[in-house]
Amino acid sequence: MEHLGTNIMTIIEHGGILAPVLFIGFHLLRPLFFLPVVFICVTGGVLFGTLAGSVYSIIGITLSSIVFYGIIQWMPKTIRKLTRIREKLMGKNSGLTTSQVAVLRLVPFIHFHLLSLCLIEMSANFKDYTKASLFSNIPLALVYTTLGQWISSMSPLYISVVLLLLLPFLFMLRRKEIIIKWQDFFQAA
Repeated sequence: MEHLGTNIMTIIEHGGILAPVLFIGFHLLRPLFFLPVVFICVTGGVLFGTLAGSVYSIIGITLSSIVFYGIIQWMPKTIRKLTRIREKLMGKNSGLTTSQVAVLRLVPFIHFHLLSLCLIEMSANFKDYTKASLFSNIPLALVYTTLGQWISSMSPLYISVVLLLLLPFLFMLRRKEIIIKWQDFFQAA
């Protein structure tokens, strides 16, 4: 898969004026090739520079999130399975804020669309989801496009330090309330 990604990025690099369109389209095809979002954002920084690469990545990632929203609405069984996975990982009554999702998207090994599911659950409608998705995608695109070469060449020690520095932000940005349903609190023995 890495070889395929390298070949596609070479085509985009020599695509001329269609290169941004190809790059944004590649964001939409990214899940089919099992490529991480970080790889695409880093490549956008290398190919287009910080400003243009960030803009193209924000557009591509947001469009990918919108496509995920549309597809997941057609599959109610899949959304229930993903919700159960999210509940196992994060707890049944824990909800994330959009700011927390934005910080979690900076962590490369957390699944992008699992976080999109969290945004779907906290959004009232498609418009709210799109706004929350755009807001949470901006830090991801900016950080990995700007620091693409630096992050790709970091040692595991530095990656661990960065991840440890993100943990206090998750704690500070957490939702300060917990809602427990009456039936969950008073379960029959």
